[in-house]
Amino acid sequence: MESKPVPVRLLNAAPPYGHIITHEKWRGSTLLQSFKGSVKMIFEEELGVVDFCLSNKTCVLYVSESDQVAGNNYRRKIVRFRNANSGLQAVVIVEKTRLSEQYFSGLQKFVVLELGLTLLPVSTAAEAAQLIAQLVLGENKENPFGRKSVSRLLEPVVLSLVQQIPGVGKVKAMLLLQRFPSIHQLSRASVHELEPIVGQATAQHITAFFHNQFT
Repeated sequence: MESKPVPVRLLNAAPPYGHIITHEKWRGSTLLQSFKGSVKMIFEEELGVVDFCLSNKTCVLYVSESDQVAGNNYRRKIVRFRNANSGLQAVVIVEKTRLSEQYFSGLQKFVVLELGLTLLPVSTAAEAAQLIAQLVLGENKENPFGRKSVSRLLEPVVLSLVQQIPGVGKVKAMLLLQRFPSIHQLSRASVHELEPIVGQATAQHITAFFHNQFT
């Protein structure tokens, strides 16, 4: 049941401005209470592993602090989320708290580097509600610039991830992302393409880093 894709009728649905399609399981939750009426909910049981569907075909999966502390089952859920909804812009919102912080780095690499999904960290349910509302209110409009908001939110996360590659500091990371704007593009770059930007040694570190991630 959970691995089913979002039904086509929901993907083609166009909720009124300021509305989102929400999984029934969230009804009455602290997360929804945190929206404080900023957006309206349309509840739906048949969302599979998806928690929220926005009218611009962006779907959201929420990984709570308790999900992370309980073990790695949530990783299988994220994989099902990616596989079942490959036609959508998939966003994973993750609670990063003092209790779950120890799991965050590994989860970040798994979601962004291995699965190629957008990950947005939040510290509380209230912050998550503000973020989702921002996506809804910013992207439900017929605004040609609207879809850039997720990319802007993701930029610091991507920059931080690229700096985890051996030999890559902030300056080199920024230069790399100017030439290769996404993790996916950077992971496919050859040593020959990377060498003029960061030098031979670092170029080899980068290709080795991504080779080890995906093999």
